[in-house]
Amino acid sequence: MKRRDFLKAAGAAGMAAIGAQIGGGYGQTAKAPRKQGKSMVGYADKKMDTVRVGFIGVGARGSGHVSQMLQLQGVEVKAIADLYPDLCQNAAQQCTSKGRPAPTLYGPGKDSYKAMLQRDDIDIVIIATPWEEHVRMCVDAMNNGKHAFTEVPAAYTLDDCWRLVDTSEKTQRHCMMMENVNYGREELLCLNMCRLGVFGELLHGEAAYIHDLRGQMNEVVRGTGSWRTVHYQKRNGNLYPTHGLGPVAHYMDINRGDRFDYMSSVSCNSRVRSIYAKEKFPPDHKWNKTPFVCGDLNTSIIRTVKGKTIMVQWDEQLPRPYTRHNFIQGTKGAWGGFPNRCTIEGVSKSTDSWDEKTELQKFFDAYDHPLYKRVANDPANQGGHGGMDFVMLWRIVYCLRNGLPLDQDVYDAASWSAVTPLSEKSVASRGQSLDFPDFTRGEWTKRGSVTLDN
Repeated sequence: MKRRDFLKAAGAAGMAAIGAQIGGGYGQTAKAPRKQGKSMVGYADKKMDTVRVGFIGVGARGSGHVSQMLQLQGVEVKAIADLYPDLCQNAAQQCTSKGRPAPTLYGPGKDSYKAMLQRDDIDIVIIATPWEEHVRMCVDAMNNGKHAFTEVPAAYTLDDCWRLVDTSEKTQRHCMMMENVNYGREELLCLNMCRLGVFGELLHGEAAYIHDLRGQMNEVVRGTGSWRTVHYQKRNGNLYPTHGLGPVAHYMDINRGDRFDYMSSVSCNSRVRSIYAKEKFPPDHKWNKTPFVCGDLNTSIIRTVKGKTIMVQWDEQLPRPYTRHNFIQGTKGAWGGFPNRCTIEGVSKSTDSWDEKTELQKFFDAYDHPLYKRVANDPANQGGHGGMDFVMLWRIVYCLRNGLPLDQDVYDAASWSAVTPLSEKSVASRGQSLDFPDFTRGEWTKRGSVTLDN
């Protein structure tokens, strides 16, 4: 064997070993499994006069979904499943206090939701449970004829991303990851500006989830921190990529004329969660017994098939103000978030400085998204993350009741979530560039842009 061939083979073997250690073999990332059903591209179910809902998980996030859905016309809450009886009761009380029938309650076992899925009077299931439960619950829901709507991320292994795609295609049921940030006012404004060509040809985006969540570690027995903290002790990469990435993916027509091609990722050292654990908990506490391995900040760079680039960052622990970046750059100008700022050639006072604060009003006046203007002032709007939660749920119900395709489909759920396992593999291999799977199996070339205004 020639020296060059030997080194190439040795490198491939080393990468395969790394992939085996962290789940899934390197080289499987770009290979699509055999198709088992029909494509879900553009799929729309028949119109639903009433959207009948079952909930799995009604804690901090799920209880908010119950509250919001009760504000919408054409929605019936039929059943609720949760590990904790008090959470079930609290959610049921939300229904009865609004004059709605009491939903049937299921629990407390981890599989109690499965009995709920046997019912024939539920159309959709909303899942707000720990990350590790999302895939099996979505798959069970679809296999029982229900459309699945899950919190983010939808999955965190490539095999599970494909599992969602295959099950959705096989059952012809929706599987939507409920990325609420796509429905924020500024994100909708940017989407509208992109569609109208205000920024020119899009070249680069930046997305992030920077949010100091160390305080969740105090939820030791129950609550988000009780299960989320464990992930930082086991995994190293971008564990929560979609809040910033989802909007940028829509701006750039990902899975709709373009797609993610490859990615490289690096993490800095893991420090502040260990410091926090030592300061807040006794030496024999479980947060001090197992080391934290996840880097405090992860940075990934994505290139699309058509040559656009995206920087994605994640940090849920460092002392730093909240940001999702929400930056989009085109040949004619750019928008940046946190704080909001914009520059457009020929419109702004100068392209080497930002229009900010009151100067931005001209952009909102000209380009506020029709969906935002339609829903933001709805008397039923109960807000939620600045209003984006209500707009998202309103839009889901609107699409289902009118027999329209959803704004986010299973291919988006898989592609956006795939950043996590690819980042873990890339970090473990010194920033090695890794290919994204084409979850659409080539259908991305045949699709039009998301507009959210039909």
